[in-house]
This record gives sequence, C-alpha cells and structure tokens, in this order.
Amino acid sequence: MRLRNRRLALPALSTCLLLIALTCGLSFGLVQDAVGGTNPSVTIDLGQTGPKQTAVVFQILALLTVLSLAPAFFIMVTSFTRIVIVLSFLRQALGTQQVPPNQVLISLALFLTVFVMAPVGQTVYSQAIEPLLAEKISYEEAWTKGIQPIRGFMLRQIRDKDLELFIDLGKIPKPETVDQVPLHVVIPAFILSELRVSFQIGFLIYIPFLIIDMVVASILMAMGMMMLPPVMISLPFKLILFVLADGWYLIVGSLVKSFQ
Repeated sequence: MRLRNRRLALPALSTCLLLIALTCGLSFGLVQDAVGGTNPSVTIDLGQTGPKQTAVVFQILALLTVLSLAPAFFIMVTSFTRIVIVLSFLRQALGTQQVPPNQVLISLALFLTVFVMAPVGQTVYSQAIEPLLAEKISYEEAWTKGIQPIRGFMLRQIRDKDLELFIDLGKIPKPETVDQVPLHVVIPAFILSELRVSFQIGFLIYIPFLIIDMVVASILMAMGMMMLPPVMISLPFKLILFVLADGWYLIVGSLVKSFQ
C-alpha cells in the first residue's frame, strides 16, 4: 500500500516541480528583458497646455467625484431610506436575526425604490435627459429641469417643521414659496422626515410581536420554566401569525402607499 501511494505521489510531485520551474523561468526572463531592454511605459497626453485643457481636467475630476457620490445621492433623495429601515425593524421584531439576509432586504428595498420612483424617473428622462442627449438643451438647463421632479417628490414627504428647522439653522431668510427653498436645505429635511416616518412604522410593527413575547414569557414563568428562553418559544408563534396575516403583502403595500 505504501509503495502504491508513493507511485501515485511521484507524478503529482513532478508536475508541481515542473510548474514551479516554468514560473521561475518566465519571471527571470521578464526581469532580464526589463533590465536589458527598454522599460514599458504608459503616458497620458491631454494635448497642449492651456485654459481649455485645464478646464477639461477639472470637468473629468468633477465627473469622477459625482460618480463616486452617486449611490449616496440615490439613497438619500429617494424612498430607499424609509423602506430599508422599516424592513430592518420587521426582521428585528420577528427575532429571526439574519433571516431574511441583508442581501435580500437590500435587494427588495432597491426594487421597491425603483417602483416608487418610476414616475419621477420617467419625468426626469423626458424633461431633461432626452433633450440633453438630443443636444437641444445645455447641461445647466438639464440639471435645472431634471432636479425639479425629484425636488417635488421630496417636498411632498417633508414636514413643515423639519423644513423650518434647517431654514433656521442655515440662517436663511424665509422664502415666500416652497419652490424658493434651496436644495441643500430640502435634502436634510427630507432625510429627517424619512427617519421619523420609518421609526413610527417600526413602532407599529413591533406592537403585535411584543404582545406575543409578553404572553409567552408570562406563561413560562407561571409554569416555572424560568431557564427556557421565551424568544425560542415565541418565534414559531410570530412566524405563523405573520404568515396567516399575510404580513409581506401588508408591509409592502403600506410602504408603497405611504409615498402616494
């Protein structure tokens, strides 16, 4: 048996040694070529130096900055914040820990966000992006027309109290109309309002599951089973209640209707 194992191991060992030798030889050849010959180089030519070329460089840097901040901008000015917080509260109220997993919750929140923001996106495309691609309007005009539907969506969800808070904090003169409020005031007020609404929905979600926990804990104490965790016993009752009440239908439907 030992002789047979050695015979089987010899071809594998010889193959590994051959691969190592080839790798070392290839690396040595590359190093020798780099030392003896010309080193490869990569150059970037922006053309002749001047104000126009400098402006192009700054435009590229600004574009890269906007692209890096695009996910945060997408999250903060859409319905994603409220949806993902409510789904997280739901998972904690059920007590299922990592079920559903984070990937599933975030994916569901993203697709619900796309569904809620679809009318706004269609308006932005028809009023700003499509004319811009057809070279009918400039970038500044496209930004002005494109941000208006998003701004209108945020203003419909904002409490007046939250908007006044940031106007006072920014020491901005009170505008006569809501359309005159700067965008850097609208966005934080919108985020604050979304957090308040999502926590209110989370509180309502917690109540029925909290009652089940209290009832199960009281029964276990009355039976003298103090060492048995109430969460372990109440989890099946929470799941069956959530399924019988068609919980996902109610949660998703209420979330979507809260933006209409």
